[in-house]
Amino acid sequence: MKETLRALFKRQGPISRIGVIGMGYVGIPSAAVFANCPEFDFVWGFQRDSPTSGYKIEMLNAGKSPLVGKEPELDALIRNAVETEKFACTSDFSTISEVDAVTIAVQTPFRNPKDLLPDFGSLEGALKDVGANLREGMLVVLESTVTPGTTDGFARDILERESGLTAGEDFALAHAPERVMVGRLVRNLREHDRVVGGIDEPSTERAVSLYAPILTSGRVIPMSATAAEVTKTAENTFRDLQIAAINQLALYCESMGINVYDVRAGIDSLKGEGVSRGLLFPGAGVGGHCLPKDTYHLERGVKVIGGRVDYPDNSESLFVLARQINDFMPKHMLSLTVEGLKRAGKAQKGAKIALLGWAFLKNTDDARNTPSELYYSLCIDGGAEVVVHDPYVKRFGSLHPRAQLEDAIRNADAIAVFTDHDEYRSLDPALVREWCDTAHPVIIDGRNILDPEPFIERGCIFKGIGRGDINHHAIRESRA
Repeated sequence: MKETLRALFKRQGPISRIGVIGMGYVGIPSAAVFANCPEFDFVWGFQRDSPTSGYKIEMLNAGKSPLVGKEPELDALIRNAVETEKFACTSDFSTISEVDAVTIAVQTPFRNPKDLLPDFGSLEGALKDVGANLREGMLVVLESTVTPGTTDGFARDILERESGLTAGEDFALAHAPERVMVGRLVRNLREHDRVVGGIDEPSTERAVSLYAPILTSGRVIPMSATAAEVTKTAENTFRDLQIAAINQLALYCESMGINVYDVRAGIDSLKGEGVSRGLLFPGAGVGGHCLPKDTYHLERGVKVIGGRVDYPDNSESLFVLARQINDFMPKHMLSLTVEGLKRAGKAQKGAKIALLGWAFLKNTDDARNTPSELYYSLCIDGGAEVVVHDPYVKRFGSLHPRAQLEDAIRNADAIAVFTDHDEYRSLDPALVREWCDTAHPVIIDGRNILDPEPFIERGCIFKGIGRGDINHHAIRESRA
């Protein structure tokens, strides 16, 4: 059986034409990097011509990136790929039949984390499109983060049903999870080690041959498809756990009246052989496509394909508890806001709040699962007026953030900083005091990017995540 698939690959030769399904934060840079790699002849980008995303097709074919924000190298790679006629974007999924390998990078969120029910609608649609156009000797790779067991189960079933072909005999199937961060997409694709797992050895080998050419300093780490799925969900679960740990420490430090950043610096100072603390930073919440859901994919995986877990009786999963702590942080931001308003003699109801930052990540427009959204809703539910500013996010559903910072801050009773965009780091205390035009504007720093003292000197009431040392400072007479 395995030799049959290897024989198909030998007859077909090296991978030369690639298809990338999903022109988003993963698919666009992946297609651009593949297309600029001399080992490959051509790359198709597949994007549905929908009312919300169809515009990407025209932009990409004009050599322009639809992604907003600072993304080094990406614009130049896309432009070069189009100019050299090595890349094109299309909504015609029948063109999949022309490629040697196709990757799938679509969103895989959860409908209901409590019931561990993922929303695989986009993934299922992409798999059906591939299956309908699958031919012998092709390689199919899932790059989307999925529940362990998905590649050799759910995905395999759909591909075989739609194509009439057999995975492992007629075509190769693998999982190679993306490991990129917005703001450094191209660099991450080239420099991060790439985990690659096939449903069998020939599938793994074929997938390795797809990713090895694009790596500069990174290396390929081969394993099984299920091990690759667990690797991706576990690495994000561990990062979420680290963030939850420092967030909980920040809440403790607030309660004890000390600065969590002093404590963090002290802990981090202990270095040496065998010493590694892996300290991250506390903040207003965790967003993005991966961290808010990957814990649930891991938890679902152990229930779907695992057996009994030997674990303390009646104990909640440590990973799920960490997820709950991080989900709580926007609520804590509201608590700090309400406390600050109370000190200023105001209530949440009727207050005007300037929310700075809708994207979850600095200097990008990536607002997937942004923690700002929960804070926004809680403020509105409490009767506050909320004005949002973000220099990169122009629209989010029906929300249109203000383009000018002054427009958001003017006449605000409180300012909540949710994103560490560079623009907010240089927030001028004098201008804030002037624009707010109130005796004691409330500043809530959710990312520790502001120096409290200049704001406090001007009569502001300052609060920050983990800043127990200043959260109850004496209120000074306001001055311009």
